Amino acid sequence: MAEIIQKDGTWVFDGDALRLTPGRDKNVGLLRRTLGELTVPLGALAGISFEQGKKAGRLRLRLRDGADPLLHATGGRLTEPHYPYQLLVESDRFGVAEYFTDEVRNALLLEGVPSGAVESYLLPGPSVPLSASAGDGTASFDGERVRLEWNWKTEEAKAAAGTRTLPVGEITAVEWHPAAGLGNGHLRFTVRGAATKAPPKYDPNAVELWGFRKDPLMALVAAAVQARLPHPSGAPEDAAPGVREPLAAAPSTVPADSAASADSAAGDEHDVLLRRLRELGGLHRDGVLTDEEFAVAKQAVLKRL
Repeated sequence: MAEIIQKDGTWVFDGDALRLTPGRDKNVGLLRRTLGELTVPLGALAGISFEQGKKAGRLRLRLRDGADPLLHATGGRLTEPHYPYQLLVESDRFGVAEYFTDEVRNALLLEGVPSGAVESYLLPGPSVPLSASAGDGTASFDGERVRLEWNWKTEEAKAAAGTRTLPVGEITAVEWHPAAGLGNGHLRFTVRGAATKAPPKYDPNAVELWGFRKDPLMALVAAAVQARLPHPSGAPEDAAPGVREPLAAAPSTVPADSAASADSAAGDEHDVLLRRLRELGGLHRDGVLTDEEFAVAKQAVLKRL
């Protein structure tokens, strides 16, 4: 098990999943604190990185495309204080962060986790029921229906339509945009048979956001709804197999059977090294190898991969 504890939060890796707990530091964003502890299965990861700075570093997870409804609903627009998949690391813990990174990377290698897109959500999204108030309204979601209620700041014609109740089965899309510069943001639901291009200020299926402190909480509502919509799989529609013209190439100086034998031998050696890494990990967990012995043996195997 690998663990790193910082003011920004605590990350724990047990070999199968990462448990991310936000800290209580004032710099931790409201969304991260409200979202609470996250469990990220190893299969949802595309990678991990550690970036060192002069005074602090940053651990960052890269999730596979389509694995997390929160990242899909927000479209990469979550700002740094609210982004849940990074951890600020103090300079005296750089060594721990590097060890943590190595452990996760080795597990990804051992398990053969691909880095490509997934066809179903691997994280469940925020817990329901939940409710957020920001901008010109309040958005609530109980897992089956979205409820939009307006406040005194709502544009008159929009408020006149009254409270909106949207069954999740009628929602075809959801999007969250933060306010940027002079432009307002929004949380908008696209409803079957009622698509509109009206600005969020006038759209009865949208909450307009003005860039205030609680705006990011609307992203949680968006993510909870997104988790219950059909998964936007990245598989292309024309993915049926077809005939591809071979590329012209210079004649090979290596006989075909020799090349195949070399590829087979390389593959066998790779499998042997992976099995050796698994064995070393088991010996380390069982206490047969010390931390130092395990680190030396592991590095020797990894150099041969």
